[in-house]
Amino acid sequence: MSRPVIGVTCYVEPARYTVWETTAALLPYAYVEQIARAGGQPVVLPPAGAPAELVTRLDGLIVAGGGDIAPARYGAPRDERTGYVREFRDEAEFALLSAALDAGLPFLGVCRGLQVLNVALGGTLHQHLPDVVGHTGHSPAPGAFGWSPVRPVAGSRVAKALGDGPVDVPHYHHQAVDRLAAGLAVTATADDGTVEAVELDSHPFAVAVQWHPEAATGCELFEALVAACP
Repeated sequence: MSRPVIGVTCYVEPARYTVWETTAALLPYAYVEQIARAGGQPVVLPPAGAPAELVTRLDGLIVAGGGDIAPARYGAPRDERTGYVREFRDEAEFALLSAALDAGLPFLGVCRGLQVLNVALGGTLHQHLPDVVGHTGHSPAPGAFGWSPVRPVAGSRVAKALGDGPVDVPHYHHQAVDRLAAGLAVTATADDGTVEAVELDSHPFAVAVQWHPEAATGCELFEALVAACP
């Protein structure tokens, strides 16, 4: 039986490897490992050309983490702490997500991927979460995950994958959902009330989490995505 083809979006950033220092299309290898471990075949989708046209050739889609979305997309002025905005990536991923949702393609959003889903459907974002919750636990230090619990909503797809009780997960985000888009349901929260997972009720499998499951020990959410693939 062939592995479901899982497209996963990626970053475009300055990078250094072997003897080279150049702009690269890149993705933390943990995504690749988790998709393969869950039984999928990972295919990296750079934000170039027309990736939305590939939806018919995919079995599932992951919109990965990354820099902040341009606030103009949700009608807000840019906060000085909003950073690493790549508008060409916004353009590619919003088009890709729209095509995937229209096609009923199984979808998993990771960190930025949750924010793309919420904004694409008409929601807004807190541009700097510490101003809202009063602490930096969701992004404790540059390049370091913060581990803290989230509470899945019983009966949700997230709860079916991870269980109903509090689950410690790796966080690295300074933005989060402000106004929830119509059609989305909150399916996990942090102890401080931050929205940590959403699902699109009208879609066969559209789940997005604000944390980083690729950095977790288990691969349950990736398994759930692969299991939802035709």
